[in-house]
Parts: sequence; C-alpha cells; structure tokens
Amino acid sequence: MEQKSLFSVISPIMAGPSSSHTAGAVRLGLMARNIYKNSFSKVKFCLYNSFATTGFGHGTDKGLLAGVLGYSVDDVIIKNIFDVVENVEYSYEYAQDISRHPNSVDITFDNKMTISGDSVGAGEIRINCINGFSVNIDGSYDTLLLMYKDRPGMISTVSEIIQKQKVNIASLHCDRSSKGGTASMYVALDIPIGEDAVEKVKQIKDVFFVTNIRKLK
Repeated sequence: MEQKSLFSVISPIMAGPSSSHTAGAVRLGLMARNIYKNSFSKVKFCLYNSFATTGFGHGTDKGLLAGVLGYSVDDVIIKNIFDVVENVEYSYEYAQDISRHPNSVDITFDNKMTISGDSVGAGEIRINCINGFSVNIDGSYDTLLLMYKDRPGMISTVSEIIQKQKVNIASLHCDRSSKGGTASMYVALDIPIGEDAVEKVKQIKDVFFVTNIRKLK
C-alpha cells in the first residue's frame, strides 16, 4: 500500500496563498539548501511554466528565496523576505518548457551547482536532477548523496560503510555520464548515518562530492 504524507492529505500551514506555489517553493529551496550545504553568496532561480507565469502573484519567488535561506513554510518573514535578505545576490529567470513539470525550477548556487525540482502539489516536492544527474529525492528520507569517477566496487564500498553504522538502506540509485566518467549515487536511509561515516565516504578514492541530506519535516 502506498504511503501518503500528511501534506498530501491536507495543505500545510504556511505563510502564503498556495500550497504548490508557496509552500512547495519554500520546501524546494530548503531541500536545495540541504543538498548544497555550503554557504553561498549568489543564487539564481529559473522558474518554468506555471511557476513562471503565476508564481509572482502566489509568492513563489519569495518562497524559493526564503527556503534557500533556511526559513520554514510557516515563517511570517517570507512575505517580507526581500527586505531582510543580506549578503546574498539573487536573481530570477522565467521560461516555458513543455517537457518540464508545470511547477518546476532550477536553483543554481554560486555558478557551481544546479539543483532542479518540482512542486507536485499540497506542499510536496521532488528533486529530479543535480548537476545533470538524474535523482528522485522527495525529502521523506535521510539521504546520502555522492559524486565520483565511475569505477567498479563503489556501491559495495559505500554500502559497507553504511552497514557498519547499522543503518538500513531503503533504496539506492546510481547514474553516470558514461562508463568511467562522472557518476552519482544517492542512498535513502531509514535513519541518518553519523558524520564519522560521511567522512569515511569522503575519503573513498575518486569521490569528489558528498552531502548528507536530512529529510524535510
């Protein structure tokens, strides 16, 4: 039986008029922040389709910015986020692409990482691409994400580190640009692994990016 979150049954308590365009936007920003982890001085949002055409009136632009700055969906500061943001340069672009979800956005931090996602309704979100690699992260699990040079044995090496933490793997997915090229792996976990395990993953040969993504509340 498919499990449904509370968000999919009733709309979340939020500072804005639309669960898809406001609450979903905040949660997309929060998840992007959780993935990128680093402090940043510049962020660019490219809004697609319905996000682009009606998002301004629904506060999508404010919600996305509030999310990447760490505010939650019910924070009243969202309405005035442009007045309080400091030390971060932000910009917006708008586009139409019928291949994308109606409520879709690309979030780019410091011209280093682009995270793409959709607001799928009732405040629920889905991250589907990180720097060109396909993912499917909806914030319902703690997730270990890494990028590395594709080679044999990477899955078993990472799995062994997680196993030693006595943490169960809910799902594991990989993507790669080509055989021996750049690859990504994201591992959904029943409970988060410790930072000591994350450090061990960072030390694996050919791994160049690791982030421990906490699930959204």
